Order: sequence, then structure tokens, then C-alpha cells
Amino acid sequence: MKILITGNMGYVGPTLVSQLRRSYSPATIEGFDMGYFAHCLSGATALPESRLDTQRFGDVRKIAPESLVGVDAIVHLAAISNDPMGKMFETVTEEINQGASANLARLAKAAGVRRFVFASSCSMYGFAEGGPRRESDSLNPLTAYARSKVGTEDAIRALADDGFVVTSLRFATACGMSERLRLDLVLNDFAAGAITARKISILSDGTPWRPLIHVEDMARAIDWAISRDVIDGNQFLAVNAGSDEWNYQVQDLAEAVARIIPGTTVSVNPDAAPDKRSYRVDFSLFKKLAPRHQPQVDLESAIKGLKNGLERMRFADANFRESSFIRLKVLGDLRGTGMLNDRLEWTR
Repeated sequence: MKILITGNMGYVGPTLVSQLRRSYSPATIEGFDMGYFAHCLSGATALPESRLDTQRFGDVRKIAPESLVGVDAIVHLAAISNDPMGKMFETVTEEINQGASANLARLAKAAGVRRFVFASSCSMYGFAEGGPRRESDSLNPLTAYARSKVGTEDAIRALADDGFVVTSLRFATACGMSERLRLDLVLNDFAAGAITARKISILSDGTPWRPLIHVEDMARAIDWAISRDVIDGNQFLAVNAGSDEWNYQVQDLAEAVARIIPGTTVSVNPDAAPDKRSYRVDFSLFKKLAPRHQPQVDLESAIKGLKNGLERMRFADANFRESSFIRLKVLGDLRGTGMLNDRLEWTR
């Protein structure tokens, strides 16, 4: 079996490769990445890509069709990966997240790839009053990032058939320690603030709902999607990936971090403009379809993992929102030095 992971040098990739090595030990596993964040290591004892058979560098917008020949499964992680980056690079976000994703799926099908796993997002539910959102509920994407996920799902749905099984995992908000840590994720941000300054500053009023999933549980969900059973004609499947127990309001997350990291104070911004990105999510379909790959990391364990990981790194940068652990900051610095152009292409 040959598995190709696009965007493997990001936050999820190192953990995913370890998971797939355990589940598919004889498999050939390749990575394909632009390399924007290759240097953003966090507590890694070895280069995470050493666990791959091959690491290739390239732009997913320009991937060569012949490079997909012989691949059995593609895990498509490559994307402009959050709302702030999507706002800053709106045209590029549509180009990479939607246009290139749809094109990759078309090329993959033509090359004989049999499984395509797309890392989608629950952010497509946007602002949702009432009960937790199910897969059949209407979508309300409020940002360029969320719209790109909806557009990609629409495009790849039409490609699915018996020979090309497509799974769109609508992930909850990621969290947890990684060998390429991101601190532009809500729980990770709170943990970093508590570790470095014993202070958590919530930029909203704290009331928005967020479902979360640990990066290790994301890897477990992808593991399932690569070889899931195809039943009842679901050659295309869009499924919320996460756990009902992980629907939290933002202030609840901050207070949980403060309980585990003593001496931490929590402040909210009562004058903040309403954050319309607020939604709870129903994960019952995922629980039904993937009983052996359900999330295993709870909130307390996730926070303790972040605490231990940051302390092992001797992380002490209270100004971490201006550091290389913030993806938008990295892209800004690369553009500032002229290494990336406005389309986020390497210039040298």
C-alpha cells in the first residue's frame, strides 16, 4: 500500500505519520509539502519526516499527475489553515484550499488512486443557533477558510464512485501538543498564556461555542477514513469528526486551563464585538461509523500534554503571538524577506 500525505509538514502531519506507521507498518508513506513551516519544530527529538519513506517538496497547485501513479490513498491536509490567514490571503486561500484541492482529487482519480481523505472543518457551520449541528443541517460559512472547505466538498462529492472513495472529515477545532506546534488555536493559545504569563486573555466575551479535537484523535479519524467500509452507497461521506463531550464555550476552556496551571488569571473582553463563529456539533454519526477510532484524549489530558510539552521546551515567550508558532506570522516574515510572493510561491 502507498499513502501520500499532502501538507504533512504542518501541525497534524507528524502525529499522523506516527499513527499510520503503527496501523500500516508495511506501507510506503510519502509526504508532499511546500515547506513553509518546516523550521517550526517544537520539542522534536528527530526530524519528523525521517519516519517517511519519501519527502517531496512542491506546490499542491502544480502537482504533477505522474507523481500520483501507484498511490493507493491520499490524505489531503495541505491548506491555508485558519481564518486569519484566509482573511489576509483570501484569493490564495480559494486557489489553494478549493481550486487545488478539487484538481488534486480529479488527478488522483485519473491516476487510479482509490481512497481520498479530505481534511475539512466544522467551521463551515459558522453561526448556528439551536441544537448541535448534524451533517445534514444547512451550512453557514462566514470566512474565506470555511467557504473554501464547502466549495471543495461540493467539487469532490461529484467524483466519488466505487473506484474512488472520498471521505471529508469535518474536524472540530484542533488542539494538543505536536512536533510542529501551533499556538494560533484556542486551547493551545490559552495554555501558552498560562505557562508564560499566568494569564489568559480571552479576546471575545467568552460565550462562543467551540467543539475541539486533539491532534492524536484527528490522526485516528484519518486512519479510519483510509480504510473505512463503504456501505449504503456512501462512496462520498462527509462526517463530523470529534466527540460530543468536547463541545465547550471558550470561557470554559480558559477556566479549565487555569485549574490545571495554578496561579493563572482569566480575563474576558466584555466590549468585544460579537464573535459570530459559534456552533455546537453533533458527532453521533462518526461514533456510529467509527466505534474503534473514537477520540481518546479528554480535555484535562490535552491541557496537561500542552503544559508538559511547553515546559520541556522551556517555553517562556509571553509575546508568543508574534512568534514562529503563529502561522500567519511565519508567512508574513517569509513575505517580508522576499522569499514568498503575494501568491505564496517561493521566489528563491
